[in-house]
Amino acid sequence: MTQNDIEIDLSHVDQAEGADRLSAILTAIAAAEEKERISIGDLLEALRRRALGALIFIFAVPTALPMPPGLSTIVGAPLLFLTLQLMLGMKPWLPKVITDRSLSRVDFHRVVTTVAPWLEKAEGIMRPRLTFMAHRPAVYLVGLVSLIMAIILFLPIPLGNMLPSLVLCILALGILERDGVWILIGLGAAVASVMIVWGVLWAIVFGALFVITNWFGFSF
Repeated sequence: MTQNDIEIDLSHVDQAEGADRLSAILTAIAAAEEKERISIGDLLEALRRRALGALIFIFAVPTALPMPPGLSTIVGAPLLFLTLQLMLGMKPWLPKVITDRSLSRVDFHRVVTTVAPWLEKAEGIMRPRLTFMAHRPAVYLVGLVSLIMAIILFLPIPLGNMLPSLVLCILALGILERDGVWILIGLGAAVASVMIVWGVLWAIVFGALFVITNWFGFSF
């Protein structure tokens, strides 16, 4: 292990409290004070077998919250890679140009502090149910839906950030906890998200055509 690797100490977390849960792992990473910056590669290594679902959640959750414009273009590319791999049943992999990206531990700690309480509540009510939804071949469908959400998130569409991000968070947690009920909720939310985003796009196009026809006297 090099000096840049993260050594996660979960010995202080009671196993009954879920030491292997995502909330505990993220909290432990955020508490690694010897690290000034945390790279995507560090997270990929630290999360290991849970990396795919966990990384989808990590990249999706910032845009599910009120954040400055333009953030979706930053997290969109990694989400496209990860959701495509989920659809194809591949192991998590990201190109070096992405894994080398990093943020300060202070900023990471701030995000984890905001998200962890909600994540812990979600983990507290989730349990393995309808587990076939979290395994092949059903998980390929989940990956396809997640990819569609990532594409919508990546595009500069009004209201195209928070709803798809929320869907990705629900699906990722459902996969992590093998909770098919949450996965089904996520799939239903994905349908609603597509309908809302499509409605917004149609309203924009219709509004633009209305303005053009009234201002310039064109008819279609």
